[in-house]
Amino acid sequence: MAEVLRVETHCHNVFSNHNNYLSRLPFDCGVTLEEQLENAALQKIDVMFVTNHNTLDGYSQILEYKQNHEKYQNITIYPAEEITINNKGHVLAYGIENEIRPGMTLDETLDEIRKQNGTSCAAHPFAVSNGIREEARKCDIIESFNSNNVDIFSNLIAERFTKQNNLKSIVGSDSHVKSTIGRSFNTVESENNIDSILESLAKGRFKIGKFNYASKEEMHEHAHYIISSSRQTILNSIRETNPKFHSVVKWAIDSFISNPNSRLWHLMSSLGMYLSKRISKKVNIYGYNPVILEERSWPNLISLSLSP
Repeated sequence: MAEVLRVETHCHNVFSNHNNYLSRLPFDCGVTLEEQLENAALQKIDVMFVTNHNTLDGYSQILEYKQNHEKYQNITIYPAEEITINNKGHVLAYGIENEIRPGMTLDETLDEIRKQNGTSCAAHPFAVSNGIREEARKCDIIESFNSNNVDIFSNLIAERFTKQNNLKSIVGSDSHVKSTIGRSFNTVESENNIDSILESLAKGRFKIGKFNYASKEEMHEHAHYIISSSRQTILNSIRETNPKFHSVVKWAIDSFISNPNSRLWHLMSSLGMYLSKRISKKVNIYGYNPVILEERSWPNLISLSLSP
């Protein structure tokens, strides 16, 4: 029987850790299974796709946890994966049964999703560092709003691109901290089973239920989790690649970990967001070559952000 369902299409939990394709920052999300379900229940989410990076781990585990806790029985969870392709862009795969490996081309990745009768989605396609940009038209659907795209321009251009190309779209929380689960969700009139949900996705029947940005404080919280958890990996990498900066980086990391809410680190966080917004505006609005984002050269990115 069809009903109107509230659907969270993009969220992560602790099983994303060590799978995000970033060797220096192996930790991605500190949200436990209990926290994910608790906050989904608070937001009255009916359907949730767990979209951990490059793994299906976290899906069977959260199903098992849910089955042992009666208060979460009204939340239906379906399998999904956020896959990192060869140019570091991200593609969401909904309804797959077998894990799809990262590092393939976009076309190879989409072929693998189709083989499993899954539905593909271009995640945050115009994000500053991990979108697939205009190639998003190859996917079944596009994420036209992402709560973590706080630079704003990434979402503006994604929405414009969606309308200009008459693409089917959804919104996503891209939740990496517990409070952002359900920050953006979709609604759909559908039977609550995987076949009906995937058919509704592919045919563009999803509607925007709510969309809003992660707050500055939530972005700061996520950064603190990543850096504090990845501390030793970061320091080991600096020792190998730039040993003369090791002591300075160690001081900065330890200062941030021990006192993340200090005036200094809130100022640095605000500065980072400001520079990121400038880069996004130049690439997404003024047409600067987006290849600079794929190269991940910090000197070049900083130079671009500071230029007039």
